[in-house]
Amino acid sequence: MPKKRHQSKYSKPPSVAPPILSSSSSRAASEHQHERSVNQLLAELRRHSIRNNGPQSANSNTFNVATPTVPPAIRQILQIPETPAPAPRRPQRRDVNGRRVPPGPPPPRSWISLAQSCHAPADLADAAAAGGATTRIQHWPLPGAYVPGAGSLIDQALRRMALDWEQQRRWNQFYLYALPSRLRTALLAYVSEYYEPGVAARDLRLVLAGPADEALARYGVGKPDLASLNGDVFYLDLAGSVGKSVTVRELGELLFPPTAVAEVGLQDSWDSSEPVAGPAKLLPNLTQLSLAIDPGSTSSVSWKQLLSLAGKLPTLTHLNLSGWPEPSLTPNAKFAKVASPLTGASIQYGGTGPYSHTLDSDWSESIQVLNRLSKSLYSLEYLDLTGCGDWFPALMKESDGDFTIDFVDWVGNWGKITTLRLRSGYALPETHATRGQYQRIADWIEAAAAVEKHIRVQRHGRGRWITVEKDTLSEYEKAEWELD
Repeated sequence: MPKKRHQSKYSKPPSVAPPILSSSSSRAASEHQHERSVNQLLAELRRHSIRNNGPQSANSNTFNVATPTVPPAIRQILQIPETPAPAPRRPQRRDVNGRRVPPGPPPPRSWISLAQSCHAPADLADAAAAGGATTRIQHWPLPGAYVPGAGSLIDQALRRMALDWEQQRRWNQFYLYALPSRLRTALLAYVSEYYEPGVAARDLRLVLAGPADEALARYGVGKPDLASLNGDVFYLDLAGSVGKSVTVRELGELLFPPTAVAEVGLQDSWDSSEPVAGPAKLLPNLTQLSLAIDPGSTSSVSWKQLLSLAGKLPTLTHLNLSGWPEPSLTPNAKFAKVASPLTGASIQYGGTGPYSHTLDSDWSESIQVLNRLSKSLYSLEYLDLTGCGDWFPALMKESDGDFTIDFVDWVGNWGKITTLRLRSGYALPETHATRGQYQRIADWIEAAAAVEKHIRVQRHGRGRWITVEKDTLSEYEKAEWELD
């Protein structure tokens, strides 16, 4: 008979589970892992990272996940590790005036640098790119003046006429004054900018009044009526030509020709009206005038002539004096001295000496000149003093006058000014800018900010709100200045 086989009921279990069981257990674990939510997985990873690395390494991570906090007593009971401290916030970026700058990276230098501007003159951009000094400053057009679009047909035509002005004023002398008024004023601005000699007095007379009477009579052309011809001319931009090709006195004689005194005999009646003799004004409705100059023409302009012209333009609302030197009636006598006839001592001849501003902080003559100008131009609403940073303090200083204290009145005479431009007009070199250049620009910015604060304090709700346009140093320029 066959031998019976007995199977043991209490055998030693195998050390390795059967394949069937292992596959089923891994499947169950994976199903359990998939059943957990994303928040549970993140919380578990967070606990593991804090337990393994500690709070110090958690602070060093570039990406920290915000963890919910619990009270300290509950944390001790549950044995929850300390929550890592948040990373310190970055300091807020602020400009030189303390205002917060817009978020994001700083703007490119081509946006904020004058030398890289598309409206900057060619020599200004070339000199700044080469890292050298410039002989010109940036001139802004008058507000509201007609400026053709860059690259347009009118822009190219006027530019070509300005470059070829020597022939244009001779061959087209009978057609230039017949152009529309806005084209004539734009043409004068282009000639002043692109024609190297600049706009002369005869060019102004040719464009605004036509050829001379002899030339008109030779060809049988009638003399134009200036009142109807220039009745809609409100702007005159001579930036760059004043002090180079035309003086302020010539401009005044052109705009306001001297009246000839006619001999009038005895009248038969007291009621008869007196005859009015004299030529008409060339620009009867002129309200905006640009007398901006370049730094090389400072010795050719005269504040005395400007005061004489300002007395005839009380309706002027916009004035550009970019680049003008410090206000003085005797600029050539700055280093001159004379002997006193009473004491024999040597005294200063002019009102401003070589050390009046630096050592004595004496701006009395400049303040007096600006006061006389403000009394004549009491209708000003816009004043451009770009490039005049050396005498910005005269706009806010006080001086002892005759039993009074003299200062520029921003409430009464110039209380209507709402826009005051106090820019430098210069561009810092792209590379190799010295600390002295940075310091000069920073001093002008500080002086412009002080003038703005002084005007607002002086008005104190009694005048119009004023906007002072001034320069600002970019983050890159301030960093370069600090490195120097």
